[in-house]
Amino acid sequence: MEVFTKSLAKRKFSLTDVIIIAVIFVILYAILKLSAGMNIPFTQGDRLEIDLSPLMLPYYAGRSLLRMFIAFFFSLLFTFIYGYVAAKVKAAGAIMIPVLDILQSIPVLGFLSATIIAFMAAFPNSLMGVECASIFAIFTGQAWNMTFSFYHSLITIPQDLEEAGQILHFNPWRRFISIELPISAIGLIWNGMMSFGGGWFFLAASEAISVLGEDIHLPGIGSYLAVAVESGNVQAMLYAMLAMLIMILLVDQLFWRPLVVWGQRFKLELSEAGEQPTSFVYDVLYKSYVMHWLYHHLLSPLGGFLNSNILKFFDGVESRSQKYLYVNKRNYLVEVCKIFIIIVVLYKLYAPAKEAALLLYNMGLQDLSQAFMLGIYTAGRVIAALFLGALWTIPVGVWIGLNPKLSAKLQPVIQIAASFPANMLFPFFTILFINYHVNFEYGSILLMMLGTQWYILFNVIAGTMSIPNDLLEATNIFELRGWKKWKTLILPGIFPYLVTGFITASGGAWNASIISEIVSWKEHTLTASGIGAYISEATIAGNWNEILVGITVMCILVVFINRFVWHKLYYMAQTKYHMD
Repeated sequence: MEVFTKSLAKRKFSLTDVIIIAVIFVILYAILKLSAGMNIPFTQGDRLEIDLSPLMLPYYAGRSLLRMFIAFFFSLLFTFIYGYVAAKVKAAGAIMIPVLDILQSIPVLGFLSATIIAFMAAFPNSLMGVECASIFAIFTGQAWNMTFSFYHSLITIPQDLEEAGQILHFNPWRRFISIELPISAIGLIWNGMMSFGGGWFFLAASEAISVLGEDIHLPGIGSYLAVAVESGNVQAMLYAMLAMLIMILLVDQLFWRPLVVWGQRFKLELSEAGEQPTSFVYDVLYKSYVMHWLYHHLLSPLGGFLNSNILKFFDGVESRSQKYLYVNKRNYLVEVCKIFIIIVVLYKLYAPAKEAALLLYNMGLQDLSQAFMLGIYTAGRVIAALFLGALWTIPVGVWIGLNPKLSAKLQPVIQIAASFPANMLFPFFTILFINYHVNFEYGSILLMMLGTQWYILFNVIAGTMSIPNDLLEATNIFELRGWKKWKTLILPGIFPYLVTGFITASGGAWNASIISEIVSWKEHTLTASGIGAYISEATIAGNWNEILVGITVMCILVVFINRFVWHKLYYMAQTKYHMD
C-alpha cells in the first residue's frame, strides 16, 4: 500500500485525466445505447430499413464495432479453452487440431442461413437471434488463427520455464497466468489483429443476410454498404468505405497499437533493444492518475479476488486427485477426461461422417475420382499461393519486425490492406485476365493469394518481434550478415510462427477457392478446374449431393495435409526450433 501511495503521488491529476474520465463515460453510454437496439421486438417478415444518409453512419459504425468486439471476446474465450485442451491433452489434440483445420477451411458463410434459423428459434420475437447469428458469422472469421497461435505457443514453451513451474509447484491456473499466457502474448496480439481484419472481411456478409427467401439488413456499416451497392448509390458506397477506413484506423491506434507496445514486456530477453515500439495512447494511459487509481482500486482487487478463488479451486482439485494416483503416477481423472473428450468429438463427427460415407458409397467411381482429382488441383493452387505469398511476406515481415519505427508507420497500412474485402478486387483482375488472355488455371492462384497472404505476414512480424534482443546483439558481435544471419537466427526464430501463418493461410486459401476458382464479368465466366469451382457450381444448381461430396473431399484432403505436413512441421517447431 505504501508503494502504491508513493507511485500515485508522482502522478498529478490533470486535464488529461478529465478527458480520460469523459471518454470512459462516453464509451459506457455508447455501449448501453447501442446494445439496447440489439434486443428490440422482431419477427420473421419484419423489414429493417437502412437509411443511406451519411448522418446515420456513426450509429451504424457503432453497431458494427460492438458486434466485432463481442465476437472477438468469444473468439478469445474459444482460443483459450480449445487451444489449451488441444495442447495439454495429446490424445484430444490429435483430433482437435485437424478438426480446427477443417473448420477454418470450410466456407462457413454457406451455412449462415441455418445458424440464423437456429438463433431466431432460440430468441423468438426478438432481434437478438439475428444479432447472435451475425456475431457468430464474425466469430468464424476471427477464432481460428488465434487458436492456432495459442496452441503453438503452449507446445513450444522453453524448457527452463517448464522446469521453473515444476520447481515452484505451480498448479494449472498459476502456470497459465504466470508462464503460458505471457509467453503467448505477442503472437496472440498480432494474430488477434489479423482476426479483427478477418471480422471486417465478413462484416457485409454477416449483416446483410438472407433466410428463407427474405433479406434481413441489420443496422451496421456492412448493411449500409450492401444496400448502397444494391441501389447503385456510388456516393453512399464511398461514404461507407470512408467510415470503415476511419474505424480501422481508430481501432488500430486506440486499441491495437497500445497492445503491441504493452506486449513487448513479455518478450524473452536479458537486454532491451535500443528502439522500442511506441504509442501515444499507451504513454498517456500509463502516466494517467485516473488509470493508475482505477487499476489499484478496482482492477487489481477484482483480479486478486478471482485469482485467489480460482487458485483455491485448482488446489482443491489437485489435492483430491492425489487420492486417485496409481503407483506409476498415472492420474485417473486426466485419463477419464481424455476419453470423454475423444468420445464427444467422435460422437459429433459420427452423423455427418456416416452421411458422407453413404453418399460416397452410392456415387459412381468415376464421379468420385473426378471430385478427388479436382481436389488435388485445388491443393496444388493452395500450395502455390502459400509459396508465392511467402516470397514477399517473409522478408517484408522480418524487415517490419526488426524496425519498431517502421512498424508504427506500416501497422495501420497493413491492417487496412488485410481488412479490405479481397473479393471486391476480383472484377478488376477478371477484366485483366480476359483482356490479356491469362490462363485462369494459373490466374486463380493470384485471386487466392489476395486474402490469404496477410496471415503469413502478421505471423512473421510477431515471430520477428519475439526474437530476444540478446540474440540480435550476438549476431552483430559475431558479424553475421546476410544469409548467415537468416540461417542462424531469423529463420529458426520465426519458424514456429511461420508454421502457424502457413496453416491459417492454407485454411483461408481453401475457403477462398469457392470464389476464386470461378469468376464472372458481364457475359464472360472464367472457371478453373478445382473443388472450389465444383462446390460453387453445385451450389448454384442446388445439387446437394455434389455439395456434400465436394465438402467431404475437401475435408479429406485437409486432414491428409494436416497429418503429413502441418503435424510434422509443428513437431519440428516443438522439438528443434524454439527458444530454450
